[in-house]
Amino acid sequence: MAQLPYVTSPGNIDKALNGIKSAAVPDRVSLDFVKTILKIPGGSGDQMTSYLKKIGFVNPDGTPSDAYKKFRNPSLSGEAVASVIKIGYAPLYVRNEYMHELNDSALIGLITEETGQPHDSNTVKLTFTCIKHLKFFADFKKKDVALDLPQRETDVQPLTPPPASAGRQQGTIGLNLGYTINLNLPATSDPEVFDAIFKSLKSHLLSSDDA
Repeated sequence: MAQLPYVTSPGNIDKALNGIKSAAVPDRVSLDFVKTILKIPGGSGDQMTSYLKKIGFVNPDGTPSDAYKKFRNPSLSGEAVASVIKIGYAPLYVRNEYMHELNDSALIGLITEETGQPHDSNTVKLTFTCIKHLKFFADFKKKDVALDLPQRETDVQPLTPPPASAGRQQGTIGLNLGYTINLNLPATSDPEVFDAIFKSLKSHLLSSDDA
């Protein structure tokens, strides 16, 4: 049986979401932010801070999630709330993938099944009411909104194969070697000394004809 997230004052969900829209994005959604900026004081503020994490609006470390930032964009706001409903109440979607389309009676029945609580218990009533408040802000028209998360793309460049002549010449297999040479040069200003050193290096390195 799952413990579904809820707060004891569901009306504060509206207050929190409206506050998130109007306030600047904080570094962390702390208790002080919820109580002072979102104006949800006392124990209700404590509950709301935890609730925002449970439904995916806030990351476990307290930083605003992608859904939090997306919600502040008026054109994406509804999709963001739909996604957090699917995250926070995922066990209900396991029972019915169209949970958000159920009527009130059917939704209460689904919550009752999942929690194992009586249908008229506070747990069921508060969970149901919290979902209703979130749904007021949600837009489920876009398919699979819960999975519509930004992906970090890796810029992979295709490998360019070496010229055929580099690996195979006149029917033989060639071997290309790379060197890293560290030189400790003598303390001298005589250019002939340096010429002799580099001439010696050149004469002892593998040439392109060596195999």
